[in-house]
Amino acid sequence: MTITVYNSLSRQKEPLIPLHPGKIGMYVCGMTVYDRCHLGHARSMVCFDVIVRFLRYSGLNVTYVRNITDIDDKIITRSAERGISFQDLTQEQIALMHADARILGTLPPDFEPCASQHIPQIIALIQRLYDSGYAYVTQQGDVCFQVEKFKDYGKLSQQDLSKLIAGSRIEIDQDKLSPVDFVLWKKAKPNEPAWASPWGEGRPGWHIECSAMSMAQLGEEFDIHGGGLDLQFPHHENEIAQSEAATEHSYARYWLHVGMLQVNDEKMSKSLGNFFTIADVVQAYHPEIIRYFLLSSHYRSTLNYSPETILNSMKALMRLYQSLRSISFDDTTEIDSAWTQRFCATMEDDFNTPEALAVLFQLSHEMNKTQSQTLAATLKHLGSILGILQNPVEAFLQAVVMVPSEGISKDEIEQFIEERNQARLDKNWQRADEIRHALLDQGIELEDTKLGTIWRRVVG
Repeated sequence: MTITVYNSLSRQKEPLIPLHPGKIGMYVCGMTVYDRCHLGHARSMVCFDVIVRFLRYSGLNVTYVRNITDIDDKIITRSAERGISFQDLTQEQIALMHADARILGTLPPDFEPCASQHIPQIIALIQRLYDSGYAYVTQQGDVCFQVEKFKDYGKLSQQDLSKLIAGSRIEIDQDKLSPVDFVLWKKAKPNEPAWASPWGEGRPGWHIECSAMSMAQLGEEFDIHGGGLDLQFPHHENEIAQSEAATEHSYARYWLHVGMLQVNDEKMSKSLGNFFTIADVVQAYHPEIIRYFLLSSHYRSTLNYSPETILNSMKALMRLYQSLRSISFDDTTEIDSAWTQRFCATMEDDFNTPEALAVLFQLSHEMNKTQSQTLAATLKHLGSILGILQNPVEAFLQAVVMVPSEGISKDEIEQFIEERNQARLDKNWQRADEIRHALLDQGIELEDTKLGTIWRRVVG
């Protein structure tokens, strides 16, 4: 069966036909590293991670590129506020970003280019646009792209250029030919990072960075360009304009956009007090619960983060893990091909993770009835494509809990179990039952097995 993807450029699902047979080049707009990654970044990380995993599982050789914007206005402002260089700030934040990505279980991209390391390529691309008449130098010394010369402008976002111009205003201190023109190279300001160029000291604009970095890693035309829906206009629209103006052919063939994340049905915003970093949420929830939550809705849809949606994800993931508890299997156990085909059919339809999860629950239900080792191995195998169900079962069930401000610790639980074990040896059944019920009141369930007493946290 052919993989189909929803192409934002055509506004419809299309068969994914690689530019080069058997190979996929994918570029995803990454983070601007001036602050900690937030939950919206987590969604993009996890969704594109699963897309890459499935493409590779399907036999495609994927080159996954996710850039880092390490020079822009926010970075310059934040580094000045902290009294450190932009390099020190960005290196600090890149390390924290990598830590966030690891804890969410995402695979690292094959290439992670930084804008500041591609200045020669950026300048060369701007020079091509300048030489072909698409770019001009303003009186202030900036280099701008002349949007009206690119006849296909607006084809991604379905924007009408005449309406954009009519609805725009040129700021008093600007001397662009049109209000919709955008900056390719910014003239240096005092005490700001700058590089030499044919147009004087300056630094690149945001849009040109991505065109230069994607072309450097994947060539002038490649298969998939991804990012958040909020980047579709103007960032991705401008990428297309400057890239295709420079090369005179198509840029990215398929455009995939991840939907917006809301918090309690509102836009996530620091001003609203509902802004969560990845570091915030993994202190409150097991990282795999966050990952499951991010995959519980189709990547193109709006996703709402709330106590209820997280609790539902926690319960669902616990049920899948609990179904694996009583069945022993190993890496040599056979995988069921029919269930694998059902799972893959959902993912081949524009990476439909909610339907893929539904297949896992159907498989789990059948496995619980039959106690089949093959089905258990298949459940874990298919879970790996989504990056879930790979933790040791008992360790996960013990760890999965919303971290409370107060509550019983793991050490205290183990002490109670030791006391209960001694009470049972002493045939003090009343005390043993008292300990069991006391722990259950605090959300801890005990189970006596041949290997000893194990415990897990009970949710809802």
